[in-house]
Amino acid sequence: MSTASGTSDKHQRILDAAIEVIAEHGFFHSRVAEIADRAGVADGTIYLYFKNKDELLMAAIDSAFHRFTHRARAALAQIPDPREKLRRIAFLHLEGLGNNRNLAIVFQTELRHSLKFLSDFSHNLLVEYFDLIKSVVREGQDAGLFRTDISVTMASHCLFGALDEIVTSWILSDHDRDPDFHLSSLTDSVVSIILKGLEAGS
Repeated sequence: MSTASGTSDKHQRILDAAIEVIAEHGFFHSRVAEIADRAGVADGTIYLYFKNKDELLMAAIDSAFHRFTHRARAALAQIPDPREKLRRIAFLHLEGLGNNRNLAIVFQTELRHSLKFLSDFSHNLLVEYFDLIKSVVREGQDAGLFRTDISVTMASHCLFGALDEIVTSWILSDHDRDPDFHLSSLTDSVVSIILKGLEAGS
């Protein structure tokens, strides 16, 4: 049992170290040796888990994203109102990246420097995220809360796009270094704009 736990801990340390190093130096300038050093493991240990740096980056993104979706699904299961569900998704998105600047940098910049990385992410993880948002929008439509003439796909892209742009702007601004500014504080503003277009009778 302790061996399995130790292996899992080592694996996660490598993923966390990869995010830190890649955020600091950029993917192409990051060295596996530095990632190993940051994780407190030997260089060769990384290759026991990952074939190359490309696979390591995608595994790090995959791990972080699955933690987010797991947390989001658990939270949404406790919320009956679709409007509040969208608000919770937005809050968790902004809070998660706002509390981890390195992850935000990797997600917003490094992931998009490669068409292959972006394609792999879009065809796998992003589809799962959009499906989650779509299910909430459909729920709102079925309950008569949201307009039925709006595509659930369009609605999910609008919400994600708004959140995505907010995080990018935050990274490029001085706010990301301000300990008194919380990215999640923008949740109500962005969701209110989306809901204005979604709500029936609006």
